[in-house]
Amino acid sequence: MFKHLFASMNEMLDEISAQFATATGSRKKELQEKLRVLKAMSDTFIEEWLLFEEKMASFHQQHHQESTLSKVLDPELGGKRSDEFLRGQGFYKLLMFDEAIREFSGIIRKYPDFTLARIYLGMSYLRKGDTAESYNHFLFTSQLTDNNQIRAISYNAMGCIQAQNRNLDKAFEYFNLAFQTDPSSVQPLVDMGLCNERKGQLQFVHHPKR
Repeated sequence: MFKHLFASMNEMLDEISAQFATATGSRKKELQEKLRVLKAMSDTFIEEWLLFEEKMASFHQQHHQESTLSKVLDPELGGKRSDEFLRGQGFYKLLMFDEAIREFSGIIRKYPDFTLARIYLGMSYLRKGDTAESYNHFLFTSQLTDNNQIRAISYNAMGCIQAQNRNLDKAFEYFNLAFQTDPSSVQPLVDMGLCNERKGQLQFVHHPKR
């Protein structure tokens, strides 16, 4: 399912990338709208994945299937769902990122290998606009995790941050690493285009093909 979805998204982005530099007038606006749609889709993938993992964990906990849980869920993602975690998750959903950061920071001090909490922490910093701190957490995760989905998500997030900072070659490197690590990840967006900051949001922009 994801392979087909992202294949279509990549085809659209290839089309935009090939035409964007020379497009004018209504065609330029049409391409910009397509970029906006791609960005809107990418914005939701990590958060939807987080929600799915939470629902999966909740199901197995409710049915007391501990042995099954350990097989179905990566150990980096399961367990340790304390009151702190639930508060942090609630703050994140309410867009109260300072409060979410406080809760998740406390958790990873106790459990540095609790990847799900660290992903929430990195996303909280990213949504708040602190890209340097967000980058550090995604870099840490990418180096230590054994979960290919998590590693691909981390690479993609770091690629967007590098693009925002105008480090275009490094951004392409991370986007490619995301694709090579897990092509069917929930947010590979291996696009051969770039995301950049525009009006407080990351946007994809044209970059010459190599």
